[in-house]
Amino acid sequence: MKRTILTGMLALVAGATLLMAQATPPAAPAGQAAPAAPAGPHPKSAEEATALRALLTAENSTNADANAKADAIVAAGEDVITKFPSTDYKEMVLTMEAMAYEMKGDLVKEQVAWQRVLETSPKSIPGNLKMGDLITKQTHDKDLDVADELARAEKYLNTALAGIKADEADPAMAKNMAGLKQSEAEAHETLGLAGLTRASANKDTDPKKYDPAIAEFRAAADGDPAEPAYQARLAWALEAAGKHAEALQVADKVLALPNLPAAIKPIATSVHDAATRGMGSPAK
Repeated sequence: MKRTILTGMLALVAGATLLMAQATPPAAPAGQAAPAAPAGPHPKSAEEATALRALLTAENSTNADANAKADAIVAAGEDVITKFPSTDYKEMVLTMEAMAYEMKGDLVKEQVAWQRVLETSPKSIPGNLKMGDLITKQTHDKDLDVADELARAEKYLNTALAGIKADEADPAMAKNMAGLKQSEAEAHETLGLAGLTRASANKDTDPKKYDPAIAEFRAAADGDPAEPAYQARLAWALEAAGKHAEALQVADKVLALPNLPAAIKPIATSVHDAATRGMGSPAK
């Protein structure tokens, strides 16, 4: 249902391209000054460059076995981290490992891996996005620590949003604006999910408790209109708040979309039917 847009991976790709383009400077002839080290991130030895290229080879493998490919990425990544702990590419390597665990569907190890990314780079956009997403999806309205866990998730997501906004304001990132907007919408959607869980945990009958979730889903839908999941989430939250007419309008807009994903249609249909009943008319 949800596309995973990791804006911070733009930096990873850039780093990988730089790595492949750069070789360790050759030794200077006798009597001559050593060549200057490359500007920016670079492998500090031929051995490190070889280990990093092995990781990129694992990442670019066409192995149809996703688990085997993920295991190869993790093994190559740990080889780099173990042998070259001061590598300039530590954030990139750990991010690739975290994504490998996501590929495997291992939520526990994925969360640990993203935490390692954040220990290296606390402002990592993909790290904060994914930690916020994982915590939100593992937190339920009946959990004893629901308030604390949602607050923790929201802190990660707001850190990601701050980083995204900073990149959007940077003229050098203009070519990446579409990806940044998608990442921003993704963060808002997850904040909306956190808001829904918080509203469900709140036994107060005041429908205004859904307002934060509605605002976040609306921001997600406005930020990435091409993603129908955001519209469906918005319709659901509006209906939960008793805003039947607006919920029906949004649900019908989703149902009218061409090539609507199969996972979205039942959600929009359910909202359509509930909103129609709420307005006092039988569902069609």
